[in-house]
Amino acid sequence: MKYFSDVYKKETKTCAKLFKEKQGCAWGRCETCGVIPLLYKFETGKIIEEADEIKALREEILNS
Repeated sequence: MKYFSDVYKKETKTCAKLFKEKQGCAWGRCETCGVIPLLYKFETGKIIEEADEIKALREEILNS
């Protein structure tokens, strides 16, 4: 759905910005935050649970 895609892009961009500026946001530390996996689930319909997959996704988004 276009709505989820727009939200995903906006929120992951916000995550990356706050990571670069402050190394975190009001939700907590980026290393343990569940927002990115949740947004990914809404965007793709897939749940990622493996720690290495979550870490790779976070690194991809936060360092973009």
